[in-house]
Amino acid sequence: MSLHERIESLKAKHHALEVALEEEHNRPHPDDIEILRIKKQKLQIKDELANLSAKQ
Repeated sequence: MSLHERIESLKAKHHALEVALEEEHNRPHPDDIEILRIKKQKLQIKDELANLSAKQ
């Protein structure tokens, strides 16, 4: 997988997590632990994207 493909894959995962986070917030009784899990994954992806972008 090329660097560009990896970055695009991570962006897609980040977007999917954003959608999942929005869905969780809109539930009648949002699960705070699930929200934290999603936010942690988004942050890890954001950090990896920043590292890969710096290598370009």
